[in-house]
Amino acid sequence: MTRTAVAAGTAGTAAATDSEAAPPTGAGSPLRPAEALLLVDLQSAFVAGDEAVPDAARVLDRSRALLTRARAAGALVVHLQNDGEPGTVDEPHTPGWELHLPVETGPRESVIRKTRDDGFEDTPLGALLDDAGVKALALCGVLSEMCVSATARTALARDFRVVLPHDAHATYDIPAAPGISERVPAALSSRAAEWALGDEIEIVAQAAEVTFTAPRPGR
Repeated sequence: MTRTAVAAGTAGTAAATDSEAAPPTGAGSPLRPAEALLLVDLQSAFVAGDEAVPDAARVLDRSRALLTRARAAGALVVHLQNDGEPGTVDEPHTPGWELHLPVETGPRESVIRKTRDDGFEDTPLGALLDDAGVKALALCGVLSEMCVSATARTALARDFRVVLPHDAHATYDIPAAPGISERVPAALSSRAAEWALGDEIEIVAQAAEVTFTAPRPGR
């Protein structure tokens, strides 16, 4: 199988915190607009305080910018919110469960709660995207190798065009495991997670490359 590190767009230099793991810089045709933005589990437990992912500030900054552009373009916006088990940091209606970015609920913006890594599993996400006429979507959020990856895989399997900005998703360090590996930095784990998604996903170096347009139902 032939692989390319950056599937689309004109890739710039990734954030300095990801310099070890950033995809190579390259030139290509302009990235086609996405018609929806999925913000995956940007909940306070994961992006604020002592338990936040290492690159939380960067992911929040990029996600805010994506959200602003998606709203301005009339794209569909979906905030995925994970309902954790009792006693976990994202247990429903606890401070850690709350979405960190403000939601402007309306015809083009909604919150979908989930109990699985995959945002499509046992949720109305697929029907919502289909009914809106979405063909292409962008993802951002946490955790790279879990909910971001699982949701992206199902989106690809459902024949959506999927754009993943390298600087707009993150995870935690992988702890050292005796006899297996030393600690794996979070940036490398995120890079491996996006690489493992295969050839169909469009990985771009910077969220600033992603543009949006309104979906057109009935196309």
